[in-house]
Amino acid sequence: MIVLGFESSCDETGIALYDTEKGLLAHALHSQIEMHSEYGGVVPELASRDHIRRALPLTQKVLDQANLSLKDIDGIAYTQGPGLSGALLVGTSIAEALAFTLNIPTIGVHHLEGHLLAPLLEENPPAFPFVALLVSGGHTQLMKVTGIGEYELLGDTLDDAAGEAFDKTAKLLGLDYPGGPAVAKLATQGEKGRFKLPRPMLNSGDLNFSFSGLKTAVLTLANNNDSDLQTKADIAYEFQEAVTEILTVKCMSALRETGLDQLIVSGGVGANKRLREQLNFATKRKLCHVHYPRLEFCTDNGAMIAFAGALRLEAMTQHMNNNHSFTVRPRWDLAELQTPSTN
Repeated sequence: MIVLGFESSCDETGIALYDTEKGLLAHALHSQIEMHSEYGGVVPELASRDHIRRALPLTQKVLDQANLSLKDIDGIAYTQGPGLSGALLVGTSIAEALAFTLNIPTIGVHHLEGHLLAPLLEENPPAFPFVALLVSGGHTQLMKVTGIGEYELLGDTLDDAAGEAFDKTAKLLGLDYPGGPAVAKLATQGEKGRFKLPRPMLNSGDLNFSFSGLKTAVLTLANNNDSDLQTKADIAYEFQEAVTEILTVKCMSALRETGLDQLIVSGGVGANKRLREQLNFATKRKLCHVHYPRLEFCTDNGAMIAFAGALRLEAMTQHMNNNHSFTVRPRWDLAELQTPSTN
């Protein structure tokens, strides 16, 4: 089965083709970072309009890369939510229109399920069950994953997500958008030990997270110290150390509590080099294994949507959308997902 995937939940237009027999055939991505950077964040209306411009040319690009035509596609997957409603509507409506024309089924994919399953695209994918850390600008969650659609929430953020804390810290330090990579880059110039920031909920006894207080502590440091580049770098260094330590400790606790020995890390913050260093060291010491998607699949992309959609379409004989009516779900709890119906 060859599945065309559309991702348009926020500020990246991702298109991909996945074959359930041959694997990923082609993928293409357009990022809107440059367009949104002058505003310091994503402007929803601009994002939606740009998706309209990019979706069909990118679709043709991946078809050309795979040496296929639209007639070769067996199904279409698209991000149904969560995300920006206008942006979601662009990808959804284009996907349904194409599917109607081709008389093939469609399936709406949960954006976070796409991220969660992205490491399975790699050469040595983890086998179920495993613990998953979903860590991005909007989410910081630990899940126990026993199969497709079988997700148990172990821990969640009580306020800011880790990626959101990176973005807010970047603004406090006068760095450009997007904040996460900017803070990580500046942190490489920082010196250890000059500042000490709190590690909220590090020893809370549960698997939840909190990053709002850490952001406030950064604000206090920034206001009480000089604003020279070295000071900013030292703050960025300590901030990154605090976040990655919290994430690492909670991940190891989740593995211990579930009795599992496999961890996957997905989402934009999963590309952070320091986080990967800490997780690699911690899991190796405990004889566990950690899996990541390749860096290009940490952020939003069409490959993860095509892959997740293909897994569900292949398993399902019911609940596929063949009449091509559609809705989008800007808010959508991952826990609401079910296993694919095979009845």
